[in-house]
Amino acid sequence: MLSKAQNKYIRSLTHHKFRNEYNVFIAAGEKLAYEWLNSKANIKWIVANDLWHEANRNYFAKHPEAEIIIVKDSELEAISPLQTANNVLLVVNKPKQVQIPIINNWYLALDDIQDPGNMGTMIRIADWFGIPNIICSPGCVDIYNPKVVQSAMGGHLRVNIYETDLADFLNKVSVPILAATLNGENVYGISRLESGVLIIGNESNGVSGKVISLATRQVMIPRKGGAESLNAGVSAGILCALLLPC
Repeated sequence: MLSKAQNKYIRSLTHHKFRNEYNVFIAAGEKLAYEWLNSKANIKWIVANDLWHEANRNYFAKHPEAEIIIVKDSELEAISPLQTANNVLLVVNKPKQVQIPIINNWYLALDDIQDPGNMGTMIRIADWFGIPNIICSPGCVDIYNPKVVQSAMGGHLRVNIYETDLADFLNKVSVPILAATLNGENVYGISRLESGVLIIGNESNGVSGKVISLATRQVMIPRKGGAESLNAGVSAGILCALLLPC
């Protein structure tokens, strides 16, 4: 059973301020729980109902650092960020931030992405395409927002995600820098690249002028229909499929 203090603590983690203050985040639901429990992540609490607890005792030895809290379904539903609580919720310690590696590989650079669903989708895209590093501008949505964690489906465990000034980062790399814009080169005419930085801009304003000025080239997905624009996550997926090595 959760104490009032524990209940309040977990509820507070839906807010960026408290995730930063306590240096933890929530991974809710069985699929996400298994992702983190099968990793070397440092887990603070495993909050689960009796059914899940009895069926998954084998995980507890893998994470002796975690405190196990057995709750009723009603308690789990009250603290879960999911619309339908799903047997288990983890409170996970954030990994330590390390220096961004400047390597000859692919990066996904995100310029003030605001929508949690888009952010989670792009983490998942990087995971799918084997992009090892995502660089987020300080204006991006928190990567540990519960909706981001849910949408990324465990991508946080396999993709390194950094927050820094994009201009400063772009000035350090030696690989091609491609900014996704509405007026760039037709991506279908560009050869696949072994390495590079793909910049995806803010949902409303696109890539900022300062960041565009540092791009080697601008690229766009040609439009045939009447849609004004593409969702940022969709654009990132299409561009990765066309630009990265097969």
